[in-house]
Amino acid sequence: MGKFTLSSLLSLCLILALVSCKEETGPSEAEKAEAELIAKAMEIHKRVLTLDTHADTPLRLMEPGFDLAERHDPNETGSKVDYPRMIEGDLDAIFFAAFVAQDIRDVDGNSRAKALCLQMIDSIVASTERNADLVGLALNPDDAYALEKAGKRAIYIGIENGYPIGNDPENVSLFYEKGVRYITLVHSANNDLADSATDDQGEEHGGLSDIGVEVVKRMNRLGIMVDVSHGSDSLFYDALKYSKAPIIASHSNARSVTNHPRNMSDEMLTLMAKNGGVVQLTMLADYLREAPPNPARDSAMAAFRASMKPISEMTDEEREALRKTFNEINEKYPAPPATVQHVVDHIDHIVKIAGIDHVGIGCDFDGGGGIEGVFDASEVMNITIELVRRGYTEEQIAKIWGGNLIRVFKEVQAKAQEIQAAETNS
Repeated sequence: MGKFTLSSLLSLCLILALVSCKEETGPSEAEKAEAELIAKAMEIHKRVLTLDTHADTPLRLMEPGFDLAERHDPNETGSKVDYPRMIEGDLDAIFFAAFVAQDIRDVDGNSRAKALCLQMIDSIVASTERNADLVGLALNPDDAYALEKAGKRAIYIGIENGYPIGNDPENVSLFYEKGVRYITLVHSANNDLADSATDDQGEEHGGLSDIGVEVVKRMNRLGIMVDVSHGSDSLFYDALKYSKAPIIASHSNARSVTNHPRNMSDEMLTLMAKNGGVVQLTMLADYLREAPPNPARDSAMAAFRASMKPISEMTDEEREALRKTFNEINEKYPAPPATVQHVVDHIDHIVKIAGIDHVGIGCDFDGGGGIEGVFDASEVMNITIELVRRGYTEEQIAKIWGGNLIRVFKEVQAKAQEIQAAETNS
């Protein structure tokens, strides 16, 4: 060790004096203000009903041995939702979406899709029954509040992709009886009901097909929410035209903020407000921020997906290899992260265009959702913290986190009762 000079000794004494002063005086005003903001946000987050309208977690339930009652490490397993992490994040309610990827549209394909969808729904119900001390199956809007009061999490069921309906609208009634309360009409490719926003071949039906129109009418009659996420713009306009009840977008963002065909234009947001519906913000990076072109990553990811088997048909070893390959591609071709600030940028814009009554949260956990600051269900309170930081009131936050969706859900059920009463009296 070298000798201390007089100047270095004086510097050391000054540093020690500053450290001692810091310890005596405590945190700065800025640090105290930040701590107070976070404490206020956490109190609000605890008081309001927090409802996430979209998680693809049923795909996980198809994996042998996967238990939602156990806490899973998202970095090791890729899992973003389980009951312990819902409790950690104080997430009160969630819609588990039974997702079936688009495949061949024939009798056999439709039959397989229906069977797989029913299997996923049964797995959701079975999980709620096994863990009745932690969660409860929810079928109606007020069930979320009742279960919250009982200290439990509310589990709702949705379907992502109308493919399991096939070309038989009668299946809508079956899914309703099974507990389904929203149906996303289409996914990444066109199906027999409707056109997708991302089908490589473009539109096939010009929005809804004749079968799709009938499906929407049956959803209205039963009280199932019509979900237009993943749909083409034409599908959105057709849904507004044919649905007698307000519609939802269970996991979509604002196109003016991030120019992606899956997001909604300002005109669509304005019409959604007039319809009385709600747009649920999602945590998928590509819908939240503009990313520079990365053709090498796109090519690698496309080749990877083209070689994939359906997850439900994979062995444990194949699933582990899938996660490893996916992580390797992301590490080799990194994209700029999306953050909770991006999420609230979209919320700000939708509030500006559509109003505070027409925006909510649909994270898309276990389906690609998960960003910096909201990586899994245990971190959803960070959305509330950012909302408080930007000046949103508790009343506004309560609407964003669940109140708006619950209102639409109630209106959809009321319209169903009206339709059924009219049929009885006719």
